[in-house]
Amino acid sequence: MSTPPLITIDPTQPVPPYVQIRDQIADLIGTGELPEGTRLPPVRQLAADLGLATGTVARAYQELEATAHLTTRRGGGTRVAPQPGGSRDAIVRQHAAEFAATMRRLGVTQAEATAAVEAAFTRRAEA
Repeated sequence: MSTPPLITIDPTQPVPPYVQIRDQIADLIGTGELPEGTRLPPVRQLAADLGLATGTVARAYQELEATAHLTTRRGGGTRVAPQPGGSRDAIVRQHAAEFAATMRRLGVTQAEATAAVEAAFTRRAEA
């Protein structure tokens, strides 16, 4: 099993690696690039592939389980969970609300947050 498509870690970012993993996997699920039932690599393998500690990947997986993006079964591995209603819009709204709350806590203005999102889209499109 290999690393899910497009999972990368940018060590120059102030965002912790587990958050980068969590957000990228959630995005891949939301866009359908990781469809329901897709098996993700074991924690140890993904950690080795990305050059990270196993605890970092485990935390990302745990947070994705807590938000019902993933399910883990002993002996069955970690898989993409069925998405409630499969509503892409609902997932987008949830992530947008979480992002907005984080930006408010950091004292970031709406204009700054919007610019950051636009820059992130541009970087991903160029990658």
